[in-house]
Amino acid sequence: HEHAVAVISSIPGYGAYFKAAFGDSKVDIQRITDAIAEFERTLVTPNDRFDQWLKGDKKAITEEELAGYQLFKQSGCTICHNGAQLGGQSFQKMGVVRPYETTNTAEGVKAVSGRDQDRMKFKVPVLRNVELTYPYFHDGAAQTLEEAVEVMGDVQLGKRYTKEETAKIVAFLKTLTGEQPKIVYPILPPNGPDTPKFEPWKAKEEAKK
Repeated sequence: HEHAVAVISSIPGYGAYFKAAFGDSKVDIQRITDAIAEFERTLVTPNDRFDQWLKGDKKAITEEELAGYQLFKQSGCTICHNGAQLGGQSFQKMGVVRPYETTNTAEGVKAVSGRDQDRMKFKVPVLRNVELTYPYFHDGAAQTLEEAVEVMGDVQLGKRYTKEETAKIVAFLKTLTGEQPKIVYPILPPNGPDTPKFEPWKAKEEAKK
């Protein structure tokens, strides 16, 4: 945080931007955080085909996609993947019915809580735009939606989906891809004479301390 404030404060061109946004040119970590948050609020992906269907357009999704949605619900996927974002609201154990096999050493919530019962418990990911957010799982082991659906059905629900069932669920998941935000990359102001030099190896060593 200190380094971010020092760098941005040293770049003269940022002063006018901070003054326009906050009333004066003062730079601190709270204002930097607020600015980033305002940008992130623009990263919405509305009007996916599933939402169009929910709003009454019955032609927005195909029969296969609808069958996938029904199978998604009947299988119990909505126990975790629920709400407007289809997930992101709870932490769940990875490997409820069968242990999830991985060589990855991440322990999930246990790394924070220290409790053994929290091992392999991770935040349930949202399924919005899931078609675009591969690879899947905390270890990135699943490279395709088909593989992710098959593994989740097995270790979380105790279900062995057929190829046809997997294809239907994947078809439904692809209806959750919304309109992607159009980002115009700005021309950043040049460094000032007092801008600290960024030394990535030094920063990496300091982060380990």
